[in-house]
Amino acid sequence: MGELQLKNMTIGYNNQVVLANLNLTVNDGEILSLLGPSGVGKTTLLKTIAGLTPPIEGNIAIEGKDITHVPANKRDTVLLFQKPLLFPFLSVLDNIGFGLRMQRMDPQQIKAKTVAVMERTEISDLGAKKTDELSGGQQQRVALARALVLEPSILLMDEPFSSLDADLRQKMQALLRTLQQETGITMLFVTHDQSEAFSISDRIALLIDKKIEQIDTPERLFTFPKTPNVAHFFGNPNIISGHISDNILFSQDLDFPVLHPNTTHITATIRPENISISQQHTQYSSKATVLDKRFEGVCTRLTVQLRSRIFTVISLSSDFQSGQQVWIHFPPEKIHFIPSQ
Repeated sequence: MGELQLKNMTIGYNNQVVLANLNLTVNDGEILSLLGPSGVGKTTLLKTIAGLTPPIEGNIAIEGKDITHVPANKRDTVLLFQKPLLFPFLSVLDNIGFGLRMQRMDPQQIKAKTVAVMERTEISDLGAKKTDELSGGQQQRVALARALVLEPSILLMDEPFSSLDADLRQKMQALLRTLQQETGITMLFVTHDQSEAFSISDRIALLIDKKIEQIDTPERLFTFPKTPNVAHFFGNPNIISGHISDNILFSQDLDFPVLHPNTTHITATIRPENISISQQHTQYSSKATVLDKRFEGVCTRLTVQLRSRIFTVISLSSDFQSGQQVWIHFPPEKIHFIPSQ
């Protein structure tokens, strides 16, 4: 279908920079999510790729062809917004086929393509309905079908499921993943929802402070952050800096065993769910105090103090209480070392 390349891109409005010196490749046939906090520039980037906003600097290429200055209506991209933006005076069938009619395609071909994409998006029984007769989820399926029927090289999606309830959102995510696998279309998906990005993406580009902080698979982003910013974004505030001597990491008033060569300076992290916590002393554990407890359903989030340091611990047990003395241990194999910047 299409490979998307962004080279040395700087984007924004009225020369006010939103994202600077961005380089990104979306591989042919993958779903790559742009993940980051609101206001970081994700939507602006999609609009720039679609041709709705010119870049300040840099180049955009699809399959090696530079489209930086190609008008929006001539680019082989389709942008799907958060709101379906359907035509209320047209039926579902006519909404989906609208773009093909604008291309002056043969009516029989339009019907065949429209019927096929309606089957794929599981809305075959809605063809005669007007859009105001549809639920929110049905409207979003129609919008998705209208985009897919054009068979663009790149499908750009700007938080298309954010207005749906949780159950329907999960169903739409599963449908999108299935459709991508069936069609092989290249997709660039914007979201601020971590779980959504994890569930649909082949890779994720995490945007923080006007730049891509890390691009990786969902599993590696979560488990092996390359910067403290990435660790913090994915709910891990446990950052430890110090030096290592004879497989012991020394950090202020802490010292604990690690699996790493000697070094004069290192930054390490351990995810909250990987810290062992117990009400009894265990081998290699250290005494700590629970400062705060928050029950989160399947787990409990604890804030604990170990000597002068504060750590976040996630436990499957809800038996701990604020003020309680506990024992915690950092399993050496669970400690991740952040590469030097």
